[in-house]
Amino acid sequence: MFTDRRDAGRQLAERLTGSQSWQEPLVLGLARGGVPVAAEVAAGLGAPLDVAVARKIGAPGQPEWGIGAVTADGPPIYDAVSTSRLGLTGKQLAELCEPERAEAVRRLELYEDGRQPAPRTGRDVIVVDDGLATGVTAIAALRATRAESPRSLTFAAPVGSPEAVERVRREADDVVCVEAPPEFTAVGRWYQDFGQTSDTEVIQLLKTVPG
Repeated sequence: MFTDRRDAGRQLAERLTGSQSWQEPLVLGLARGGVPVAAEVAAGLGAPLDVAVARKIGAPGQPEWGIGAVTADGPPIYDAVSTSRLGLTGKQLAELCEPERAEAVRRLELYEDGRQPAPRTGRDVIVVDDGLATGVTAIAALRATRAESPRSLTFAAPVGSPEAVERVRREADDVVCVEAPPEFTAVGRWYQDFGQTSDTEVIQLLKTVPG
């Protein structure tokens, strides 16, 4: 469906352009993979680009099983069904959370590189990722952004699972996906090139399309 993240970003920008009257729009790329997509969206909307960082909290011994997510500050969020099924205590959850929070802080400081982040208050903010699988990191990023009092808050991704789209819709004022296929399975399935995005690429994109 998408050649790479840049192609996906251009298709997403076409969907967003003209969809509403944006007031001082700000595009936030969810690091790392969402930033190349967001750069194309920002270019298409003529909006500044900045970064959002949320880290998945993985299950013990199964890091790919996302049971929650956390940003650099603010409370973590957890999937109650997963944590109950695993029988995790509050102490265990804190032990799983803190390394991910520390990594979120490290990445945010690296990407900001001493600059002040673009203000969110009173603006139409669009949080962009390269795909929506479970929605847990998107929800963490949206809640952190909502706390900064944007005028409106939109989540946008090229592709997402229908279940995750509905979950995220409860957190955002609007959710925009180019495709939400019933046979979703995984984000990478919908890209010809889904190579990992590096910190260096994120930093360069933020310099190219400054916030």
